[in-house]
Amino acid sequence: MADKKVICSDADKVLEQFVKELSTETSHHRMKIQENKCGYGLQGVCCRLCSNGPCRISPARPKGVCGADADTIAVRNFLRSVAAGSGCYIHVVENAAKQLAKAAAGREPLKGRAALERLAGILDVSGYNDWDKAAKIADLVLKDLHGPMDEKMALVEKIGYPMRVQAWKKLGLLPGGAKDEIFNAVVKTSTNLNSDPVNMLLQCLRLGISTGVYGLVLANLINDILMGEGEIGFEPVGLRVIDPDCVNIMITGHQHSFFGDLEKHLASPEVKKQAEAAGAKAVKLVGCTCVGQDMQLRKASGNEAFCGHAGNNYTSEAALATGCIDLILSEFNCTIPGIEPICDELAIPQICLDDVAKKENAEYVPYTYEEKSRISRMIVDKALEAYAFRKSACLSHDPQELLCRLSSCFGQMAADQVDVAALETALTQLVSSQKGGKRINPMASHGFTDAITGVTEVTLKQFLGGSYAPLIELIKAGKIKGIAGVVGCSNLRAKGHDVYTVELTKKLISKNILVLAAGCTCGGLENCGLMSPAAAELAGDELKAVCKSLGIPPVLNFGPCLAIGRMELVAGEMAHALGIDIPQLPIVISAPQWLEEQALADGAFALAMGFTLHLGLAPFVTGSPVALDVLTNQMKDMTGGCLIVDTDIDASAEALETVIMEKRRGLGL
Repeated sequence: MADKKVICSDADKVLEQFVKELSTETSHHRMKIQENKCGYGLQGVCCRLCSNGPCRISPARPKGVCGADADTIAVRNFLRSVAAGSGCYIHVVENAAKQLAKAAAGREPLKGRAALERLAGILDVSGYNDWDKAAKIADLVLKDLHGPMDEKMALVEKIGYPMRVQAWKKLGLLPGGAKDEIFNAVVKTSTNLNSDPVNMLLQCLRLGISTGVYGLVLANLINDILMGEGEIGFEPVGLRVIDPDCVNIMITGHQHSFFGDLEKHLASPEVKKQAEAAGAKAVKLVGCTCVGQDMQLRKASGNEAFCGHAGNNYTSEAALATGCIDLILSEFNCTIPGIEPICDELAIPQICLDDVAKKENAEYVPYTYEEKSRISRMIVDKALEAYAFRKSACLSHDPQELLCRLSSCFGQMAADQVDVAALETALTQLVSSQKGGKRINPMASHGFTDAITGVTEVTLKQFLGGSYAPLIELIKAGKIKGIAGVVGCSNLRAKGHDVYTVELTKKLISKNILVLAAGCTCGGLENCGLMSPAAAELAGDELKAVCKSLGIPPVLNFGPCLAIGRMELVAGEMAHALGIDIPQLPIVISAPQWLEEQALADGAFALAMGFTLHLGLAPFVTGSPVALDVLTNQMKDMTGGCLIVDTDIDASAEALETVIMEKRRGLGL
């Protein structure tokens, strides 16, 4: 563990102790093993679409067997990845829209009535009551998602910033039905079909637009209706939120609406009595990955079942290693497969609610709206059983009782299918490493007590007095030089877990650049204190004065990666107030530690919006001269956007500051 790179030493200590005691590897170990990367893969110039391959392109071998060159192969691979990332987001918004439709049909309470009214106004929807409006909104969204590619998505023009929509029309980038666009991308990139890299890059932009407008913007607005809106507050974050004396259910994924009934059930007198009977304070949800960020967003407005957000994707192993998690409940990514051996080691049951996130050793319980109450009760029952197992200081040596306990926790196989002796030995060894039924108490020093939460396009404007005018005036006066959206994932290759994200953010705020964050970046930034008011001391003099006068940190937490769409709404309103197009704003975007294909779809949206986009790791297209030219050069004349790839933190901060200063000069500031 000593040679791995992390930004947060407290979480590192938990993993160190865990590995020492139980000899289980983590993603940090595997990163070391996997340090030697395939050069062809990094450049995107390896093709295995047909049985003549895999073909690897190099100066000595410039074409594959079929004749495809580096441009075709790299961009074809890139489009497939963008399509997969778009598919993930479209899956989320489709499920959210279905939940809204069912809630409307069942006349369920809608927590976000103001959000419903706003979205109904944007989409020109009227109805005789809230449920009628909600049903019509859901129908419009689902109809657009399921439409054919040659029929343009109707809601893009209602949601998108008008000047951007006109630019997209001029370039022929308005997407058709989102799912059909993804289908077309898969077909287009198959063997011996499209070989035009520019054509495929344009499809990436179309996918970026449908991803952004639907998977990012509309998914948030629908969740606001279903789950209630955010409210700015200051909440504890990090491993400190885990209480060993509670029944702790760790949640991972992106689909907050799947947990709505469970949140309500956990706050009920019934569950409180069950927890008391089990000797626990309560049954709590522990946030990890983006669904935790989304719950954190709404926590200040009253969600007593949620204890707080522990961290991002690569903090999940440390959260489990505390020994105080009783059950994992997942429904989407970023649920890394590496948590499975830890769960096996600590006898932590896993439940998956969506088969797209099914883990090998997890129980699959398909979430359905109609069965949500039964599922919530089953989850609580299993968590209580697992808690009792964790708190037990010793195990009976009766093999049948051991099997009974294991079966109750995992709902698995019959006794005669198990090697009883081996099982008894393994479980006895496990418990012998536990102290009082708990392996490691959560690190009380990990994280912070006062990270800002609940920032949205609505709450930020309310905080500013009802409009973005005060923020615009601060930018005009130079007290805030500009805005950087630091968004996306965390990975272990871009200098280590959260290292690039945290250090780049420090550089930006020191240059008087306000940072807005969304996604797994938030998990790292808040756990390192950059979202707490005291972080104002790290900002440049002008930004520091602004933050201290307002009592806010220089890094604002917009929540999950879906909230990148909220930032687009902020940018649109600011541009509208100034009477300009979005690419003219002194705003830049950085995904310093992008990880997944979803991040590539996010990036395509950013470029379509006309933002300068910085990446700390190159996308896998560097083997294509055409792709590099389009993304880093020609894109400026197409959408106004531009891609910057820089692996150096100082150079990246300077480059982003330079872009902001150029935008300021363009506005006469």
